[in-house]
Amino acid sequence: MADGAAPKPVVGALIIDPVGRIFVQRRSADRRLFPSCWDVVGGAVEDGETHHEALAREIAEETGWRLRQVLARVAHESWTADGVRHLESDYVVEVDGDLSSPTLERDKHPEFAWVGPQDISLLDENIRRGAGSFIKDTVAAGHAWLAASARR
Repeated sequence: MADGAAPKPVVGALIIDPVGRIFVQRRSADRRLFPSCWDVVGGAVEDGETHHEALAREIAEETGWRLRQVLARVAHESWTADGVRHLESDYVVEVDGDLSSPTLERDKHPEFAWVGPQDISLLDENIRRGAGSFIKDTVAAGHAWLAASARR
């Protein structure tokens, strides 16, 4: 990427369940970026796509669920991987579908978990794997928004 180029837009979906937990999935061990780390659903915004359209597409691709409602943007951060700068916007969202049975892309995400505020230390694994605290901080921001909005 050339110096001064615009960052690549990325979205993340903090999918919540009826009791206020947030969905995370583990990246497979053979992934080039952040192998074996926990992640939220999301990815790059494609040309001509809005953030909400990208959220709906990524949720459907990665879980089989359907985006019902975007509740709030809780993070807007820049990060760099492989020399490419990304600008990630993460949203608390509600989805439709069987929350007990996501249709995971098993080759990319072999495992999932629902993380409540009391479970957030699970995401410390990413720090131990050298991926930093980005996902933990983002999930914590989602939980902080949920607590502040008294949404359960």
